[in-house]
Amino acid sequence: MEKTVEVAVIGAGLTGLTTAFYLKKKNKDFILLEEKDIPGGVIQTRHENGFTYEEGPNTGVVGNPEVPELFEDLNGLCKCEIASEKVNKRYILKEGVWEPMPMGPIQAVNTPLFTLKDKFRLLGEPFRSSGTNPNEPLSEMVKRRMGQSFLDYAIDPFILGVYSGDPSRLITKYAFPKLYNLEQNYGSFIGGSIKKMFEKKDEREKKATRKVFSVEGGLSELISALCKSAGEDSLLLNIKNIEVNPAGDYFIITAMQNNEKVTITTKKIITTTGSYTLRPMLPFADNELLNAVEKLKYARVIQVILGFKQWKGMELDGFGGLIPFIEKREILGVLFLSALLSYRAPEGGALCSVFLGGVRREDLTDKTDDEVKIIVEREFSDVMRLKEFNPDLFKIIRYRYAIPQYGIESYEKLQALEQLQSTYKGLIIGGNLRDGIGMADRIKQGKHLADII
Repeated sequence: MEKTVEVAVIGAGLTGLTTAFYLKKKNKDFILLEEKDIPGGVIQTRHENGFTYEEGPNTGVVGNPEVPELFEDLNGLCKCEIASEKVNKRYILKEGVWEPMPMGPIQAVNTPLFTLKDKFRLLGEPFRSSGTNPNEPLSEMVKRRMGQSFLDYAIDPFILGVYSGDPSRLITKYAFPKLYNLEQNYGSFIGGSIKKMFEKKDEREKKATRKVFSVEGGLSELISALCKSAGEDSLLLNIKNIEVNPAGDYFIITAMQNNEKVTITTKKIITTTGSYTLRPMLPFADNELLNAVEKLKYARVIQVILGFKQWKGMELDGFGGLIPFIEKREILGVLFLSALLSYRAPEGGALCSVFLGGVRREDLTDKTDDEVKIIVEREFSDVMRLKEFNPDLFKIIRYRYAIPQYGIESYEKLQALEQLQSTYKGLIIGGNLRDGIGMADRIKQGKHLADII
């Protein structure tokens, strides 16, 4: 097959599909290439034995206006589902007991999660000087402004829940730019948050509600809607061994599909795949620049899906529970999915996700399925007060490249990406190796990539 198009998008995950959708709306001539035989990347919804579960991310956050705007632009092809109010209640495990995570200064003063010293220290947080190190790790920033116990029992479990990472390795400026900017622009986490609450927002900014969302019927409904709207005739699946080479004002893509050669000529290339895919895909690119990009580390994670037709454990009355690293458990946390989203488990039952591994316990991801099951049965039964472990659904899902870690290499990586793009006109590099890891970040970037075109 030979084809000439204006734009080629590589990777049909959420970023690539969003890019393709908005290119279609602008009547651009494009093609979307995907290595797997199905679109969606890690976003795959399954329906089994009365349960609806996700093999990839479970929920997102409406962190920017692009999320509700995408659902609006899809014209009812899928419907956003906002999680129940229970999502506002989150637990942190301390000494074997689930404690509600404080959601404000008053709760922070009363909780047993933090030491008395740090509670008093919190009162002085608005008056501390701003940091001067742009590469300050998150752990150092939190200790400097709030104290060790806040790091151990608030930020550390939060980092495990979001990045499966290590706050001593994540650089705040890149991993949590909004938090970094609170200190830089307002001089304080608390003071900055209060001031931002009272800042006037325009109608578009108000769309970023920060609410947790999914999609009715599962996230694959969003993938299907994007595929249909972008045009399934523009999507090529099962495209292997993709190689791009410049040829004058064009790029030539060669690949294989079902043992047949594919050749595509295009003026612009958009990649939305991981940093580890770029070297074989872009053999013409400068070796040193690719080395800088490849320094990006990805957390390895195991997700275990547990479904119970009759739930007999603790009441599932929140978003879930996170387990600080200091507690020395072998699971990172538990999501109470059936408490948040509709029709995820039979009436009276429960659907939960348990996570293992992460940056500090990658050894657990090398365990066999039988070993993983033993760990999950022991840990889950204990923390969830379950006397008998007899799940009606038990699925182990392994992620080799689960979540990119925006660490000390971030500045060098971003500089390398910019240099690659400026050197090779028409090459645009996207994906979660930059601009955030959440679904809202992916949607926002996808629209931005289309806007660039």
